Amino acid sequence: MLTALALAIALPASAAEQPAYGPRLEGFDYPHPVRTHAFSSQRQDLEMAYMDIAPTGPANGRTALLLHGKNFCAATWKDTITALAGAGYRVIAPDQVGFCKSSKPAHYQFSLAGLADNTHALLKALGIDKPVVIGHSMGGMLAIRYALMFPQEVQHLALVNPIGLEDWKSVGVPYQSVDQWYASELKTSFERIRQYQMDVYYAGTWRPEFERWARMQAGLYAGAGKQVNAWDQALTDDMVYSQPVVYEFPRIAVPTTLLIGQLDRTAIGKAAAPAQIRPTLGNYPVLGKRAARAIPGARLVEFAELGHSPQVQDPARFNAALLQALATP
Repeated sequence: MLTALALAIALPASAAEQPAYGPRLEGFDYPHPVRTHAFSSQRQDLEMAYMDIAPTGPANGRTALLLHGKNFCAATWKDTITALAGAGYRVIAPDQVGFCKSSKPAHYQFSLAGLADNTHALLKALGIDKPVVIGHSMGGMLAIRYALMFPQEVQHLALVNPIGLEDWKSVGVPYQSVDQWYASELKTSFERIRQYQMDVYYAGTWRPEFERWARMQAGLYAGAGKQVNAWDQALTDDMVYSQPVVYEFPRIAVPTTLLIGQLDRTAIGKAAAPAQIRPTLGNYPVLGKRAARAIPGARLVEFAELGHSPQVQDPARFNAALLQALATP
């Protein structure tokens, strides 16, 4: 673990150094060209931004769909995209509506089912019938909903430290209104993001390459899109809190692999939970095993030293495990 002095050197904290990106993350470069899918939803015209990456190795005829987490973007999958494309996959990595480079509606009823339906329509427009679906964090919840809605159209489901392995409200995490979530989101800053990511995503460690992703998230709140981004994030906070998937695990009917960093302790609303239950929330060593038992035929891959974002913290190890899982019948 880095010392306080090393962290001070490695992680400049000046707010003046924080880039300010546009409301749709204008100014932040993605690792591959970004395209847009235009569609109509809830009486408004919207766009989903996405990357469509051709295989760089011998094509295997398969497509991988990558679903980002709540505090992430499609770009965060950079190293996984490289690995999948090198293994012969076509890779589709979208930004969900309300996130990153996609439309930021001021009024939208966010639901996991609705986001899954939007994503399914994108794939249909691209002529893709049966991808492997890989979801991280909130994207894991979305991937589960996608597999439940379209079971005949998923080759394999890979869940990377998905949130939603427990129902937070049922174990005592109190309800917060969207207005409360919004007030909290408005407090977002690079310093807060960096500390949270170091503690949760990377299990108390930090490397210079992690800063790009903290700056990416903070940049959305440093520019003209601060309010609309905070509002959409508040709406999705409410979505993930109020739309549990854990009770439907036995209904998942596609081959499933869980890839779980064991030092993760993520839980939505944890900071507002009573002190006596806070230590029991987000116990991924327990939650991963429980989910693997509940999902028919699921396989569990555990990364003992990694946190919430194993694909960023240790890309080589994670990508080798992912490719092996997808290649296993």
